[in-house]
Amino acid sequence: MPRPCSLRAALIDLDGTLLDTAGELAGAVNAMRQDLGLAALDVARIASFVGKGAAVLVHRALTDSHDGLADDAAHAQGLAAFKRHYERINGTQAQMYPGVLDGLASLHVQGLRLACVTNKPRDFAQPLLARTGLARHFELLVAGGDTARAKPHPDPFEHAAQHLNLDAAECVVIGDSANDAQAGRAAGMAVLLVPYGYSEGEPVSRAFDAGLCDAIVSDLVAAADWIAGQGAQPNHTPQ
Repeated sequence: MPRPCSLRAALIDLDGTLLDTAGELAGAVNAMRQDLGLAALDVARIASFVGKGAAVLVHRALTDSHDGLADDAAHAQGLAAFKRHYERINGTQAQMYPGVLDGLASLHVQGLRLACVTNKPRDFAQPLLARTGLARHFELLVAGGDTARAKPHPDPFEHAAQHLNLDAAECVVIGDSANDAQAGRAAGMAVLLVPYGYSEGEPVSRAFDAGLCDAIVSDLVAAADWIAGQGAQPNHTPQ
C-alpha cells in the first residue's frame, strides 16, 4: 500500500464515519414499519442494518434479518414509506462525531482533496451534508446510485479517483465498516477505519485481521495524523 506521503486525496464515508445518523434512520424505519403494521425495532438493531444503501436497509428492516429479502410488493411499499419519512427528518437529529471538524481541517492543511463517498442516495446525502455544514469541506460527493454498483464493490471509490484525476495509490479511504474496507482494497487504495460507526454489527477489527485495512484510528484527527506520518502510526485496537 502507498506510503502516507504519496497520498493526495481522502475519500470519506458519511453515515457512521462523519455523522451519527442512527436515530433518524431508526425513526424513519420504525415509521415505515408502523405504516405496515409491524412493531418498532431498537435503534441499535436498525443501526446494524445500515451500510449497503436504502434498498438493502428496507429489506433488512422489513424482515428483521441481515440476510432477509422482503417480497417485491412489500419492499416497494416499504421503500416508498421509508423515503417519505426519512425525507422529513433527514439531518434534523444527525450528530457529528468528535474529531470530525478538526480532522477535516487537518486534512485540508495537508493539502489533501476531499470527497465524500457514501451508499446513501444522493437525494438524502446532499441535503444531509448541507444541513450539517459539512458540504463545504468536500469538492466531490459520490452517492448511492451514482455508480452501477455500491460499496462493497470498488466502483464508487474508483469513480471518485477518476473524477479527481488521481491514481488509486494517491487516495486513502476513511470509513467505519467492512464495506468501506473491501471496496477500498479492491480499488487498490489505502484504508483507515474508525471503530465507532455501524459496520453492520461487526467489529472493524475483523477487517483489520483480514488485511483489508492499514490501521484502525480513533477518529478523523488520528486519521489525519496517520496520513501526515506524524508520531507513531496508530496501532490496531481490538474491539
